[in-house]
Amino acid sequence: MKIPPVEPGTVGPCPVAPDSLQGIKRQQTNPARWNGSGWQAFVAELRAGGVEPGKGATACGVYATDAGGTAYGLPHGVVIARSAAQISLLLKAAQAHRVPVTVRGGGLTTEGESVAFGGVLLDMTGMSRVLKIDAERLTVRTEAGIYWHSLAEELRRENLDYLSAPLNMTSSVGGTLGVGGIDVNSARLGCSADQALSLQVVTPTGDIVECSDSENAELFQRVILGYGQFGVITEATLRLRPYTPLRMHYYYYSSLRTAIEDLQMLDRNDASDYSGILTIMDCAVNLLVAFDSDQREAAFRSTWESRLRGHGELGFGLRMLGHYALRPWKLREALYLLRRKREVFPEFRRAEYMRDGKMHDRTVVFSRAVWKHWGSRQMVIPDLATSADRFVEAVERGNAVCRKYFRHYTLYCVGIKLRPDHGPHYEMSCIPPGAEDRAYGCEFEPMIEGGVYSRDHFQAFKNAIYDIGVDLGASYYRFGGMMKGYIRRIFGDALVDRHLAMKRRADPAMILNRDVIF
Repeated sequence: MKIPPVEPGTVGPCPVAPDSLQGIKRQQTNPARWNGSGWQAFVAELRAGGVEPGKGATACGVYATDAGGTAYGLPHGVVIARSAAQISLLLKAAQAHRVPVTVRGGGLTTEGESVAFGGVLLDMTGMSRVLKIDAERLTVRTEAGIYWHSLAEELRRENLDYLSAPLNMTSSVGGTLGVGGIDVNSARLGCSADQALSLQVVTPTGDIVECSDSENAELFQRVILGYGQFGVITEATLRLRPYTPLRMHYYYYSSLRTAIEDLQMLDRNDASDYSGILTIMDCAVNLLVAFDSDQREAAFRSTWESRLRGHGELGFGLRMLGHYALRPWKLREALYLLRRKREVFPEFRRAEYMRDGKMHDRTVVFSRAVWKHWGSRQMVIPDLATSADRFVEAVERGNAVCRKYFRHYTLYCVGIKLRPDHGPHYEMSCIPPGAEDRAYGCEFEPMIEGGVYSRDHFQAFKNAIYDIGVDLGASYYRFGGMMKGYIRRIFGDALVDRHLAMKRRADPAMILNRDVIF
């Protein structure tokens, strides 16, 4: 098949430019709605195969937006995934009739990536079974529509645990493998996608293929961290480990730079099992350090703890008291920090999950805290992913943007250990070009707290963060959807055009998640 040429730098006209406000810079907005051509013939072919799409406001309305709450669109119809064979039938029909297919797992995208602007929405949550747990080989085979918290529940019964997963456990396994997935142990174990040993994938043309590093490796490399462009993940075999409770330590800083330097020092020396930074603005920076075993914890205490420049809770509280006593005009800020601490930190110490000072279900604890204290009608979470040496600069510059646009915000920082053969697996993904051994990511999340902001305010904020990524040669954990205009600016025309050519070979009608990346 001859691949049509692509002009370098071509991204196409913005179909909704006329709705932009005068003087407001927009990098990318929602795509135009598909016109519906071929829909009836597509539905007829599905019905002949025993698949009936749900239609109308009741069936489609629940999928109108994603967790971001800033992109809205409706599919022509919805299909709940039930099997690889059913998805194969759907994709073959979609290719024939050129019907866009948008795949949705937990719907936790924030840039409209899982919102359908017409066509059919494929809801993967109908494929949520754990197929086989192999305790001897420490693997699990699961359908890809399952939420991580449901998988964790099944594994706990066998005294087993996943290796790394996103902090929000209502995301699906398949969706996570397609974008990466980071945890507070990713600096030691890698991202969630790195734990996949093999996948069952339905290609855009409807073939059902098993792939891994040794079988159909090229497909495996493209689907993992492939943002849904090269196939629908229907089953996954993942690495496991024995389940262990963890003991958490907290160190408090007033300097982002110092906290990040200490975080990276711990990561370089493999000094902890879990590490990350969670802030209340840039005034109270919390370095979280945790351990799966008493032996690892003891080694940390004897060798590394004294090298940290943070403070315990009491010591930091006294320093902050002195700081604000000399700055009475910042009393509102001090009261906010105190209130936020009282609301958030008890979530990490709830009695039902703590025994003998150890956290016995991080799955519930972290996910509960994330959704309760950061989730709302809208979740605006631009991020930056950089190499280790550029991370401090990225966070400090992003922090300045947060202070400009919002009164209150949170930063979440974590490292990602890279697989040794990372090149082909991480091309055009959240892993930044040029990163070696370990990458770092920071999410910049405003505390909306009932405030009302225009879409353009949010977009201007996100653009300011994403522009830092362009300047630093970084990448983004969430890219695509409304921010896909940044992809060529980050990766360059040559790489994007090469991936676009691969996409056209794999998906001739360009129907699978077609508005996400290209």
